[in-house]
Formats: sequence, structure tokens, C-alpha cells
Amino acid sequence: MKQVIQEQNARPIKIWTHDIDPAALEQLKNISKLPFVHSHGVVAMPDVHVGIGATVGSVIATDSAVIPAAVGVDIGCGINAVRLSLKATDLPDNLAPIRHQIERDVPLGAGGAHKHKNMPKFDPELAQRLQQITTKHPRLEKNNAQKQIGTLGSGNHFIEICLDQNDDVWVMLHSGSRGIGNLIGRYFIEKAKKRMEAFGIQLPDNDLAYLPDDSDDFKDYVEAVQWAQDYAFENRRVMMEKTIAAMRRHIKKPFQITQEAINCHHNYVEQEKHFGRKLWVTRKGAIRAREGDLGVIPGSMGQRSYIVRGKGNLDSYCSCAHGAGRKFSRSAARKHFSVDDLRAQTEGVECRKDAAVLDELPAAYKNIDEVMDNQKDLVEVLHVLKQVVCVKGA
Repeated sequence: MKQVIQEQNARPIKIWTHDIDPAALEQLKNISKLPFVHSHGVVAMPDVHVGIGATVGSVIATDSAVIPAAVGVDIGCGINAVRLSLKATDLPDNLAPIRHQIERDVPLGAGGAHKHKNMPKFDPELAQRLQQITTKHPRLEKNNAQKQIGTLGSGNHFIEICLDQNDDVWVMLHSGSRGIGNLIGRYFIEKAKKRMEAFGIQLPDNDLAYLPDDSDDFKDYVEAVQWAQDYAFENRRVMMEKTIAAMRRHIKKPFQITQEAINCHHNYVEQEKHFGRKLWVTRKGAIRAREGDLGVIPGSMGQRSYIVRGKGNLDSYCSCAHGAGRKFSRSAARKHFSVDDLRAQTEGVECRKDAAVLDELPAAYKNIDEVMDNQKDLVEVLHVLKQVVCVKGA
């Protein structure tokens, strides 16, 4: 921990970095003043930066309410990583055919008009639970949940082939609950805001509108958000299958998975026990790092990524950073950097190097090594990965 901020009539703010901009700090202060936030305080990870209502890279523990906008609309977004029985020398010299195969086989990009060559089967249990949710909330009926299972999306979502310090090959991908998660998030954020209006509750930021745990909306939100988180797990699992199948078409040597998949959310809410109480823990851009928990902390397209094991640090609600964290907003990155910068910073990585992915270049993010250095009390590094292929959905 690097600093603690304690203001009058507010919970303490525990921060794992000195590199925090004023707007993000103001958001943390707003959250710290909410009466239902646990007395241990609000936690900010070393990759902390401004979000909508709540900061990205924050952990918020509450005991009688949840804030839908703190969870956000990319519900269940996270990382899936597996190690393969391949060495760097087993990969072809030209990695472009593998990248293009993945881009053909895994539907990419925003929106719902994805065309699977072979539509994955929608898990019957997930389908039944979704039907129960949409029966109570018909506005959630029009969704692309079936079409978007096994799809990447856009923005900072990616599929990567990486090498670790032993030249072992890993596959890592980043995505969440896609359009249906966005729909659920926006729907319940609106409900929370209307509730604040109806009861005349004034907040420092309207995006901190909350649902109290004695309301039907709270129960329905918890049911829907848990479904979206399970859907996100399934989405990543299906994508991983498609990615490995695409690799098999271009790698002659037979291979298999040698380390069980690490599949962890970094935008989610779950009930956990901390300091002797059952609390609702919202991790907005943070992963759970209980003692022994395996996690993935990715850099950006040309930086390193890390496979870690949690140390169970109670001060952080057993959490750690989820990545490098943005240093420049997307619009600012486009103004500040050029395609030439992108090409230089992704040298040696087989990836797109055009204007469509300019806002994802490494310099748009904080230095991942500094982030890792700031959280040595939260996680132990097991593997250091370097990307050799990166697929973006932009």
C-alpha cells in the first residue's frame, strides 16, 4: 500500500500507487462518503484511472446495497489463459496465417451481426435462467445472447498467443458478457437512478445510484448480474476452443493444454466474507487474489503480461490490479500518437498496425512493470508472458 487518505465523515481510501490523477481521486472520495460502504474503506489498485461513477481499478465492499454503475456494463469481463505443450520453436516463422485464421474463426467487433460458421450450442441451463430473467423484465428480451456466445467484441478485448520465460506457449483472451451484459447493466443503472429520484436521495454523482438489499430490484439485479458473469465465463471458454482449433490448422506438431485454464473476472460483484461480515464486493477493474488464487494481469499489445498467484492481502479485500490501466483516454491517444508510433511499439508482434487500433498502443497505458512493482504485497509472479500474436476486435 502506498497511501491512505482519510477525510471527515468518510471511509478511508487505501491506494496502491502514487500515480493517480485528480479526477480518479475525486471519484474515490465520492464513494468513500456513501454510508453503506464497509468501514475498512475503499481500495484503489495501482492501475487506477477514471471510470463512470466509480474508478476503474477500485474495490468497493458494501453490506446493504450495490451500485450497478460500479459493476458497469461490461459485466463479467475478464481473462482466460491456458498453457500449451508447445515451445517457441514449434511455432511457424510466419505467424500471420495463424492470426488471420483466428480472425476468420472467432467473430470479432462490436454489435450483434456476427455470423458463426458453426453456431455454438447455447448452454441449456444458461438459456433457462435467462428466460426466467426476461419473463420478469421484458425489456431484456431483445438481446443477442445466442449470436454473441464465443465472440470477442471490440475496444481493449483481445486474443493473444504469448511466450513465457521458459519459451512455453500460452493462449490468452480478454472479453466479457458482450451485448446482453451491456443491456442488463444499463437497465438496472436506470432503475437505480429512478429509485434515487423517487426517494429524493442526493448523491455526489448520479452514477453512484444504488439498489438497497431489501428491494426487489436488488434481488433481480443480483440474479441478472450473476447470470451475465456465468455467460462471460462461457463466452471465453467457447472462444478458447475456437482459438486453439484455429492454431491446430497451422501448427503441425500435436499439442494439448498443459495448465488448466485460468478464467477470472475483473468487472463483477459477488458476496464474500471479509472482517467477519458477508459483504457485496464489487471489483471494477480488479481481480480476486485470495491466497493461492491464480490470476492473469495483461499488459497491452507490446508490453508484458503476468500469470500471478494471490497472497490473500486482507487490506485489499484479497484483490489485485487487472492490467496496466489507461494513461490516455481513447480520444487523447488518437490525438497524441500516430500509426508510426503504433508500429514501433508493437515491433515483433504479429498484429494489426492500422488507425483502427491506434488507441490501444502500449503508450496509451501505464507501465505494466510499475503496476506490478506497486503490488508485490498482493501477488506473487509465476510467469512473465510476451505477446507474439495479438488479435483485436476493432
